[in-house]
Amino acid sequence: MKKILFLTPYPLNSAPSQRFRFEQYLPFFKKEGISYKVVSFLDEKTWAVFYKKGYTLQKIIGIIKGIINRHWIVFSLHQYDKLFIHREACLVGSAYFEWLYAKVFRKNIIYDFDDAIWIKDVSEVNKKLSWLKFPNKTDKIISYANIIIAGNNYLANYALQFNKNVKVIPTTIDINYHFSHKVFKQNEKIRIGWTGTITTNNHLKLLFPVLVEIKKKYPQVELVMISNAPIIDSSIEINYLKWDRATEINDLSSFDIGIMPLPNDEWAKGKCGFKGLQYMALGIPTIMSPVGVNNEIISDGENGFLATSEADWIEKLSRLIESKELREKTGKAGRKTVVERYSIEANREKYLSIFQKSI
Repeated sequence: MKKILFLTPYPLNSAPSQRFRFEQYLPFFKKEGISYKVVSFLDEKTWAVFYKKGYTLQKIIGIIKGIINRHWIVFSLHQYDKLFIHREACLVGSAYFEWLYAKVFRKNIIYDFDDAIWIKDVSEVNKKLSWLKFPNKTDKIISYANIIIAGNNYLANYALQFNKNVKVIPTTIDINYHFSHKVFKQNEKIRIGWTGTITTNNHLKLLFPVLVEIKKKYPQVELVMISNAPIIDSSIEINYLKWDRATEINDLSSFDIGIMPLPNDEWAKGKCGFKGLQYMALGIPTIMSPVGVNNEIISDGENGFLATSEADWIEKLSRLIESKELREKTGKAGRKTVVERYSIEANREKYLSIFQKSI
């Protein structure tokens, strides 16, 4: 039986990038004769405060513990056929651990990434620790790995500069988990919804001028955000729902329209369209900015909408608000797209084959 050691930044069942890049495939591994162990860099206690303001000492202690544990791993490396590294083995510093495992201990590495992580992007709450980040190490990690799994073609083209063995596997959706739970509404308000985290809240802010106009035009509209932190802004009324794994699908299912605004920059081009895919999987009509992979996911006017300018956003939101028939038609087409191209089922064999093959 093959044995894989997964090295992840965050604990299991905590971060979206991990949950929808590889964690949802783990139940299939044993059926394929593959055993595994997952070792996160941050422990549960540190993760609980990592994106909260303050707690600097606790964060530093957690990082030091993570570094020590990454050193201890070398004593068990002989037990594993391959290492799987998601994003980076260590959240701070250079590509030292990847070099150590690949070059000194000669381990085969499967490297997976789903963002343009070679560009420095630090959350507001952790700016004090930004000097510990070395985004340029991504190039080295890619070169040390035996095979790369990239979340989209933009990321794959970047990786190909440093490693020719690159596979594109999109961030995927469990369509059995993402199945719409119709929510009974006590009023006739149409919900325009967005989901994200404190690290992407600024993307929603980009659409505030549009949402203010939509609210004036359609008083029956309710704006909803699901995140691990609210946006405090007096210019617009937002119904904030704190993200909770237990209620995630019910909360998302209450949306009538899902939105995914993005800035047109290099970081956003590396995004894998996950917010939009979540909406679409639930049959929610979706509007996205035409940035990066969003252009591949959405056929404008068929399985969703692409909107660039403020006028474009207002026009397409208005069409969906005014037509329940259009919302239902677009939502069904969106789910069909996810089932056929972006579901676990559609990508499972391709994904597992990477672990089954000898490198």
